[in-house]
Amino acid sequence: MAEGGHYDIVILGGGSGGYACALRAAELGKRVALIEKDKVGGTCLHRGCIPTKALLHAAEIADSTRESEKFGIRATFEGVEMPAVLSYQQGVVERLWKGLQSTLASRKIDTIAGEGRLTSANSVVVGDATYTGDYIVLATGSVPRSLPGLSIDGSRVISSDEGLSLDRVPKSAIVLGGGVIGVEFASVWRSFGADVTIVEMAPQLLPLEDEASAKVLQRVFRRRGIAFELGTPFQSVSYTDDGVSVTLGNGKVLAAEILLVAVGRGPVSADLGYETVGVAMSRGYVDVDGYCRTSVPNIFAVGDLVATPQLAHVGFAEGILVAEQIGGLDVRPIDYDGVPRITYSEPEVASVGITSAQAAERGINVVEVNYPLGGNGRSVILGTQGQAKVIAEAPSVAGGKPGRVLGVHLVGSRVGELIAEAQLIVNWDAEPDDVAALIHPHPTQSEIIGEAHLALAGKPLHFHA
Repeated sequence: MAEGGHYDIVILGGGSGGYACALRAAELGKRVALIEKDKVGGTCLHRGCIPTKALLHAAEIADSTRESEKFGIRATFEGVEMPAVLSYQQGVVERLWKGLQSTLASRKIDTIAGEGRLTSANSVVVGDATYTGDYIVLATGSVPRSLPGLSIDGSRVISSDEGLSLDRVPKSAIVLGGGVIGVEFASVWRSFGADVTIVEMAPQLLPLEDEASAKVLQRVFRRRGIAFELGTPFQSVSYTDDGVSVTLGNGKVLAAEILLVAVGRGPVSADLGYETVGVAMSRGYVDVDGYCRTSVPNIFAVGDLVATPQLAHVGFAEGILVAEQIGGLDVRPIDYDGVPRITYSEPEVASVGITSAQAAERGINVVEVNYPLGGNGRSVILGTQGQAKVIAEAPSVAGGKPGRVLGVHLVGSRVGELIAEAQLIVNWDAEPDDVAALIHPHPTQSEIIGEAHLALAGKPLHFHA
């Protein structure tokens, strides 16, 4: 391990954005120091994307076992052994972590363990050592946030961090927040047998997703026995003999064993020297331009630390963008509308592009189609419910053809695997006619993409309005 020294780039934070920047910069011949106070991989690998999806896969196995008889398979669901589930989860994380460490070492990146603090536009101090760089990249990530007056005790009132390591299945849970994190935990716990209620102050679950997708998700969640209170703010929580009592803004009182606070994540930026050095900030987030440049010319910021979508793949893209700028390559700003989004609940919700509401807000006239999964053979085999919604520019003249596809919104089991094609459609400005000409293999769920575009192009196949 290096003890101080000068580098081309010093990166503060080894999560998705930080290590992606380090890897790409090293490929471009830069000498890189990557400073991380915990473990490289950050939230995504250790307390977010990967461990959560491992739990969701275990939940899928539980559901499949419970429902096996309808497929003619005799199996008995005898319960969930959470210590064994957590062992499987941690095995996945450990394997990927070791692989990442090996990759960083193979690129000759100096990984420095310790908490770093920015002390000038060119230096970061870790303990007694100072690391200087021609460029500094801030990538210190985020942590679970709470609401004013709501304390997370880690036992009865927990965050996603504690939820991922919970060694039992709660008999009942209240999930405060109906965004991605809250919906995924609600889905897992319900599959494991818990009674779950989601509290969301917005009028729909997944407030950032298209209203049509939220309605389908809510309908399926009701059938699964997941309750939710929408358009209702949290008011207070108190302890009971066997759990918690939660009072809502409408006066309703809910009781459960635990309360999961899933109201979002806040940036890790306090007391790290950013503002002292002159880095402009807003509400704890570092201000950046379209190229992730801060107000200090040689300092960049990426990932959850900036007010862009808090997604690991956004962090990857921003880290690569910064590395390539420093490496002298020609780069383009990221179009955040074109970033795919997935909620890995049962059913999954996946989308790319804008929603119908956003199109209306921007004054864009659109045409759209909703293709039900009930018309897709593979989805019927899987027994999933949902739809594919495609939004395109309205024809410029009466009787004309729709223009560019602006948004694709999917709901159903495993539809997250389909969003990559939708990303290409949206980001390459394809029109329904372009996609309708493509042949999708049968029987696959990918046909829902083709069928929806066939319908928009005016030549529906397995579909009638």
